[in-house]
Amino acid sequence: MNIVDEISLRASGERPALVAGDMTLSYGELFERVSKVSTWLERCRGFRGEGVPRVGLACANGVNYIILALGILKAGGCLVPVAEELTEAERAEIIERTGLRGLIFGRNSKAQPKSEGPAEKQTGANWCPLESKPLLCEAEFMALEPAFIRFSSGTTGQSKGVILSHRKLRERIEAANAGLGIGPGDRVLWMLPMAHHFAVSIVLYLYHGACTVIGTSHLASEILRTARKSRATVIYAAPFHHSLLAADPGDYRWPDLRLAVSTAAPLPEAVANGFFKRFGKPLAQGMGIIEVGLPLLNTGGAADSPMAVGRPLPAFDVELRNDEGMPVTAGRTGELWIKGPGMFDAYLSPWQTCEEICVDGWFATGDIAATDAAGRVYLKGRKKSVLNVSGMKVFPEEVELVLERHPAVKKCRVLGLAHSILGTIPVAEVILEDGTIATSRTLIQWCKEVLSIYKVPVQVRFVEALPTTASGKIRRV
Repeated sequence: MNIVDEISLRASGERPALVAGDMTLSYGELFERVSKVSTWLERCRGFRGEGVPRVGLACANGVNYIILALGILKAGGCLVPVAEELTEAERAEIIERTGLRGLIFGRNSKAQPKSEGPAEKQTGANWCPLESKPLLCEAEFMALEPAFIRFSSGTTGQSKGVILSHRKLRERIEAANAGLGIGPGDRVLWMLPMAHHFAVSIVLYLYHGACTVIGTSHLASEILRTARKSRATVIYAAPFHHSLLAADPGDYRWPDLRLAVSTAAPLPEAVANGFFKRFGKPLAQGMGIIEVGLPLLNTGGAADSPMAVGRPLPAFDVELRNDEGMPVTAGRTGELWIKGPGMFDAYLSPWQTCEEICVDGWFATGDIAATDAAGRVYLKGRKKSVLNVSGMKVFPEEVELVLERHPAVKKCRVLGLAHSILGTIPVAEVILEDGTIATSRTLIQWCKEVLSIYKVPVQVRFVEALPTTASGKIRRV
């Protein structure tokens, strides 16, 4: 069954579904608007045709994004998020690779359509039809009953179009909620970009009858004002937001907060400790994977081990394997393999099904990790980014964490430079904080005080910017 129809059948019409500023939408009001979008979309030129229509959504964060996304799904379309920060070339690549029937531009979208089609008055959205070409795998794609196509971050190469069906989406949110425990009594304060985080979050909250409170400011004082007014019980945010909250000088202790989730980037230990000191509640780090969902969440050990991404949720199995595919013991590093419900259905281009990618149902994440005696998982870095320095492994992420503790360092990237004898040597590219001064020698010495000598960068280059993916992650190649 269509996931939007399932949510509407489960929902109590009078309960609040969405809160944004002074506006509250009940579930009944939300689905009335979603139905209007669905009806409008079905009448738009070019939406209907053979197969499942793929529809791009370019829309700013907010209530309209949720209404339009659900409207696309309810109309039988496959939602393709088109993030606001994409360049024109990146947007064109998504259109070409997915064969979009059209683009919906929401009100206040930064991406302006080249030609406007009919508008949906209530949301201010415009439909822009496109001359799409059928996919080479059109029949196989249609058979999946697809709901989403999400592109992976592409930190070490071309991003993959990950396809998720309505059935797999339902499996995924049910498995994730075994750890989150979201229910009708929850009010979830939402801080993340919806183009990158939607399925195992907004859809999950609606499916389980919770109220989503949409944060409109990154300022800690405004976040806490919203939390206090809405009596938010859960916050789902990035380490950036949690760092601002931890530094807030006010005295509001957020008594309604039962769960604080940190995701989208590694959680610095200083931020975890600062948040706990400020609010008396631990930050639970979660590991979301586009192909898998939310298999790991540190709800049980966040106070004692904040740097862990937690134990696997009940529906998932986890193994760490060496390069020969054999399991490794606790404390040793290995590649993280995961098995469980809600796995992706296929990669779009080139077409590969989940069954072709996985090995006996196990998915190789490409992440290098270690476990402790309690079974908690600690991420060390990406397999493709590991540097081999004279036969020893160096994780760029570990070196970057050390460098970014220096007060003069705003952001950095560690790469490998080919060396005729050692194989590879680590080199750092560093962006300095405004108004600060640091030398290459100072930062190298800083690293020597913490890291083994083979991990220490032999060069530090000062740069104005670092290449990133559309989701803001550091690009490695």
